[in-house]
Amino acid sequence: MTQWTLALLASALGARVQGDSNTLIEGVATLEQAQNGQLAFLANPKYKSQLETTQASAVLLSPANAESYPGNALILDDPYVGFARVAQLLDTTPAAAVGIHPSAIIDPSAELAEGVAVGANAVIEEGVKIGSNSQIGSGCVVGQYSRIGSDTKLWANVTIYHNVTVGSHCIIHSGAVIGSDGFGYANEKGQWIKIPQTGSVVIHDKVEIGANTTVDRGAIDDTVIEQGAIIDNLVQIAHNVIIGAHSAMAGTSAIAGSTRLGRHCIVGGNSAIAGHIEIAPGTHINGMTGVTGSITKPGHYGSVPPMQEVKTWRRNSVRMRQLDEMYRRIRALEKQLAADADNEK
Repeated sequence: MTQWTLALLASALGARVQGDSNTLIEGVATLEQAQNGQLAFLANPKYKSQLETTQASAVLLSPANAESYPGNALILDDPYVGFARVAQLLDTTPAAAVGIHPSAIIDPSAELAEGVAVGANAVIEEGVKIGSNSQIGSGCVVGQYSRIGSDTKLWANVTIYHNVTVGSHCIIHSGAVIGSDGFGYANEKGQWIKIPQTGSVVIHDKVEIGANTTVDRGAIDDTVIEQGAIIDNLVQIAHNVIIGAHSAMAGTSAIAGSTRLGRHCIVGGNSAIAGHIEIAPGTHINGMTGVTGSITKPGHYGSVPPMQEVKTWRRNSVRMRQLDEMYRRIRALEKQLAADADNEK
């Protein structure tokens, strides 16, 4: 078990210590659940009252909240970012693989750099290159001539198709499929003609992809996920999509083919983005939003009304179906009022 003093944590975070700098920390927790030896944090003001009862050995606080707190604290501008960094320092997550398991199947032409680990029943195919200290979990398949950078972790049962490039310091979670065919077909008299998907997928450095997410290969050009992007579980990214650097897509969202999502965008869960459009950098899309056209101006967008009682929803649904008729009636009344006004002149 890793232990850090508050002084060491403060040095790592660029924070200031309030109280006993020799206090030992071995884990993180919420204010409500924290016990002795754990570090809690206050990022949301609505939990401020829990400072009075928390059993945490120390708390991450902003300078404003630290003024009224008598206990041990690490003081920094953004306690939530501080919490994330401390959680990394104290992380006890096991490796996805250790060493080369005897049951792994590795083609003789594959090139594995120093420190690469390959789990049980994993398959590394012809011409694959894997950078130093990367971990390939049990049951993974890395297809022909794919490239994986250094310090990248593939959890169990990830499938990387052929000719895919994955950068360094990436994390790909179980069940993800990278490089499967895009949904490309031509229709000839009612019959679907498959278009071979000859592009690939290029994933830049420091990208995280969630469990059971699928990233389709490009039809001709590549599907690209740029540096620092984070993709949640159960996300569908179609062929020739470009995800901009440091963007985020939440679970069960989907983005159709040949769409470009700009840098630093946030896509809420269960959203659907149409194909062949562009989303401006810095755009925030609410959960359950349907995006059918390009967004050229950064902003906060959403298209779904808030939750309602069923009886209210039913009544409003009926009224929605009446909108066209109501519009025609209002237009007719406006014309009649205009005509009456002209007659009075």
